[in-house]
Amino acid sequence: MAVAKKTEANGKNDSLGTGRRKTSVARVRIRPGNGTITINSRPLDEYFDIEQDRYNVLHPLLATNKREAVDIVINVHGGGNTGQSGAIKLGIARALIRFDAMTEEVLRQENLMTRDGRMKERKKYGLRGARKGTQFSKR
Repeated sequence: MAVAKKTEANGKNDSLGTGRRKTSVARVRIRPGNGTITINSRPLDEYFDIEQDRYNVLHPLLATNKREAVDIVINVHGGGNTGQSGAIKLGIARALIRFDAMTEEVLRQENLMTRDGRMKERKKYGLRGARKGTQFSKR
């Protein structure tokens, strides 16, 4: 069960959510509005060129029919485009639950509340990478 945590920032009733994916971290702020999405002070279409990344961001909103009902302000850093869009997707889903608790069941059915825990494996000493070793030499 999600706890309804809202903040009064600048006189507005905002719902906050944090999403992570690979090395990306997204801080999402949702407020009632008309469907404006801003990522790092840029519009969604300008920030993400690839259609799949844009769909990742919009997926929680389309699943809950909240696309035109909320304004979203996102700060994201770290990683690449795919990692950032995945982090934003999780952050929006978490913030939507705080905004409207009735959306939790739909978001869980769509698998939007699960954090993707895959991270890059660390390099081990004596090897060239995480698993690749040196080439065998008979002499």
